[in-house]
Amino acid sequence: MTEGRNISAMGGTALGAAAVLALAAVPLLSLPDYFMHVLITMLLTAVAGTGWALMGRFGLVSFGHGAFLGIGAYTMALLWNLYGITPWIGIPLGVAAAMAVGVMLGYPSFRLRVVGHYFALVTLAAGEIVRILIVALRGVTGGSLGMTPQQAPPEAAFAAMQFGKAGFWWLALAAWAGGLLAWRLLDRSMSSRALAAIAEDEDAAASIGIRVTREKLKVMMISVALAALAGALTAQYRMYLNPESLAGLAPSLQIVFGAIAGGMFSPIGPTIGALITIGLDESLRVFFGTQFIGAAPLVYGLLLVMFMLFLPRGIAGLLERRPAARVPQPGPHREAAAPPGSLGEKPATGA
Repeated sequence: MTEGRNISAMGGTALGAAAVLALAAVPLLSLPDYFMHVLITMLLTAVAGTGWALMGRFGLVSFGHGAFLGIGAYTMALLWNLYGITPWIGIPLGVAAAMAVGVMLGYPSFRLRVVGHYFALVTLAAGEIVRILIVALRGVTGGSLGMTPQQAPPEAAFAAMQFGKAGFWWLALAAWAGGLLAWRLLDRSMSSRALAAIAEDEDAAASIGIRVTREKLKVMMISVALAALAGALTAQYRMYLNPESLAGLAPSLQIVFGAIAGGMFSPIGPTIGALITIGLDESLRVFFGTQFIGAAPLVYGLLLVMFMLFLPRGIAGLLERRPAARVPQPGPHREAAAPPGSLGEKPATGA
């Protein structure tokens, strides 16, 4: 059994590495700039969605990941504009700043047992606070008008991370692969089992020695780091930052919708969700233009409700579903292996 799982894991790793190598060759296809732009945006959106799903699948639902997008993006841009610190250094510093805010938000919440809807409201408030601060500090951030990173001379383009779409495709691909690797490492660690136990019954998990606050904070830090990385790379790629697109409720809702629609219980689910999200964005822009401003958040909200009601495991969950014969388990512990209501499982409703 163990040997078979190891072989399967090695096969999955080899397949994933082959997929990344194949995707790395996309710039060699000489695609039109518009298609490259859409693909880069999809990958960066998938990075943020993967980070959100790492938390969401264990019951830690956040409506404030837009805050971490904004912190990563604005920290990187302000360090470049004000102090000339290269984005190669500014991005890690932006990620660190977002993680510090995540600790200040997560630690008291987890210690005080703020869970479920209350934790979602706390994160929602945090996202709006960050957006309001960005708007209020208009002398530095440009406020609601946004800001643009300073253009570097051609000889300093690489140091300023200002290069063509091929370069950003490889950066986005590396970030996306890093998110999938983080998912895989978490799944193979004991933290995954601990978080599943915490999601099922926090008191019972604590009673058997699981450090609830530490495990929750650990997965939140990974999630926050991926969101901040996606925000910083998105800002540097667009060369424009705006609080409406990189902070607050709108980007948070986009991340949540993509992760749930694609399937937050599958590592590839957020990527499928990003394809839907960006495809929907581009379709609305093409069909409505400026005639229906704000259409995207409205459509996200409606579709999110539909997915939660009728397809809670997302498209990836639907694709992974396989008909299997029920094999009765002998002995008195038949139900113990998979108790009704466990994470990702639905209790039996009868014959």
